Amino acid sequence: MCPTKTSKRPSRPRCIDDKHLEKCVSVSAYLFPKIQNELVVFLKNNTNTFAWSTEDMKGISLELTSHELNVDPTFKPRKQKHRKLGHERATSVRDEVDRLLKIGSIREVKYPNFLANLVVVKNKNGKGRVCVDFTDLNKACPQG
Repeated sequence: MCPTKTSKRPSRPRCIDDKHLEKCVSVSAYLFPKIQNELVVFLKNNTNTFAWSTEDMKGISLELTSHELNVDPTFKPRKQKHRKLGHERATSVRDEVDRLLKIGSIREVKYPNFLANLVVVKNKNGKGRVCVDFTDLNKACPQG
């Protein structure tokens, strides 16, 4: 990932794929220049081992990527009230869900105990990013 302005440690963005300039990594400025260069050469030689997007993760078993939540058994399951989305936002949600279903990152759950609404958040580029409102679920899961 390329560094943001909020990075605490100084780092230098380095492109590791000349064909895809968006594939860059942050290399700590605290490393000696020789080690930085060796690291970048190593990463360039192994770019095909990285998952740059969810589409790159086909074939990974759901047993490996799934987990169960530590839900407080005394907490009553709660389904959020359905929120209607506008046409543009509903289209963004439908497209994202279809994409994730197609690559196998998500699956349909029949009889969910908790049902959380999808929320569309606008990115700087004007496109919508689909998020899940886990407010009630977060209350039910003890931290620690």
